[in-house]
Amino acid sequence: MKFVTIIGARPQFIKAAVVSRAFTQSQHVEEIIVHTGQHFDSNMSDVFFEEMCIPKPHYNLNINGLGHGAMTGQMLEKIEKVLLEEKPDWVLVYGDTNSTLAGALAAKKLHIKVAHVEAGLRSFNMTMPEEINRILTDRISDVLFCPTDKAIENLKLERYDNIDCHVVKNGDVMQDAALFYLNRARMPQDIIPSKFVLCTVHRAENTDDEVRLKNIFYALETISEQCPVVLPLHPRTKGKLLAINYDFAKSKICFIDPVGYLEMVWLLKNCELVMTDSGGLQKEAYFFEKYCVTMRDETEWVELVEKGFNVLAGSEPTRIISSVNVMISKNKEGFENRLYGNGDAGEKILDTLLSV
Repeated sequence: MKFVTIIGARPQFIKAAVVSRAFTQSQHVEEIIVHTGQHFDSNMSDVFFEEMCIPKPHYNLNINGLGHGAMTGQMLEKIEKVLLEEKPDWVLVYGDTNSTLAGALAAKKLHIKVAHVEAGLRSFNMTMPEEINRILTDRISDVLFCPTDKAIENLKLERYDNIDCHVVKNGDVMQDAALFYLNRARMPQDIIPSKFVLCTVHRAENTDDEVRLKNIFYALETISEQCPVVLPLHPRTKGKLLAINYDFAKSKICFIDPVGYLEMVWLLKNCELVMTDSGGLQKEAYFFEKYCVTMRDETEWVELVEKGFNVLAGSEPTRIISSVNVMISKNKEGFENRLYGNGDAGEKILDTLLSV
């Protein structure tokens, strides 16, 4: 059986590597990996693939730096050419990027079966491009691999029981990845305090809104007076801070350069608390048994909020500060409940695809 895997961002490489490792255990599977180039990343050198134990792409389409329409259109065109040449039985797509949607569309129009990993997630915010991508991809997929019970529930509410597809709860591939990379974690080269809060800020809803950005960083400065805040600084966030004349010289925040996944795993293992506006980092905090304060107004990972592992703090400084004070003082309990599976999501995906 031949699979073509479509990916376009570094997190998708890490997720796809989980399934690729499962594929290598079967003599009945051939996998072709296509990198759309959506997120150009200079760190994705040969060393990146070797250190992360990730198979290198067979195709690199080099599509990046374009608007949503141009990017998705070019991906659709170039992916179609690959699929016509490779003639796979299945196309696998991950998450909610333009690459995800383009891969699913190209396959479906050629009558090739589509499997969507991380299906069923909803933020219920239709201003997010990711929400549009995930909804449309789900609707045309033949197998929907859902990481959680909530994802299954979302699809039931959307009447997927009446659609000709297979909905499967397989757990979260990022749980598999966290376990795999745990012993490969690497300390960043920067000087890191012995006790610290790990923070990331990069979402457009925060960085492109001057009021939200100022509020968030006012809160971070205040929190830094109590416990050091280590913040790997995203280039876009840095540019937005410079545009509002943020005084880095006087800041109490411990800014460090962007880090790779292995360094991020080390930071997650060693921090006291996670603060973020990232979707993936909310889950990874849970994987490493750390509470999380999310600086957003909604999240796809609602089960983390419902179970008390995560709190939505928005961008108001007083709410962010009070949320941090509550979460950092909580006793650790309930993390053993395994909301995202037992680290065997990759194997479940393989078994399902070989049997449907």
